[in-house]
Amino acid sequence: MGVELPIDYVPSDSEPFMGELQKEYFRRKLQAWKDEILEESKSTIEALQEENNNHPDLTDRASSESERSLELRTRDRQRKLIAKIEAAMRRIDEGLYGYCEVTGEPIGIKRLDARPVATLSIEAQEAHERKEKIYRDD
Repeated sequence: MGVELPIDYVPSDSEPFMGELQKEYFRRKLQAWKDEILEESKSTIEALQEENNNHPDLTDRASSESERSLELRTRDRQRKLIAKIEAAMRRIDEGLYGYCEVTGEPIGIKRLDARPVATLSIEAQEAHERKEKIYRDD
């Protein structure tokens, strides 16, 4: 990584949008998030492999299956999140990160800091959700 990021660096609106420091900040944030998810997944896989599925009691077996199913659904959501994280990292490399896919306008530092995989500005996201709600109500 070519950019030296100060330890206490926090992106702000007073600097050029998606300058090298901001790109590096978000690249590291996304990578740390991905690493954390992968570590959790590894722990889950180990726990599922260690679990003894030979439950003589039907209630215990049902409870175990329910927990296993919930854990697998959570892991599936996290797999999809990893794909979004990787897409965001590609957008950083391509110089597209931080810009709304609909309007092309900057998404905003606060929004990106809260949701680093965001691809829409708040306005575009709200319009998308309104449109989605209209179709869902039909």
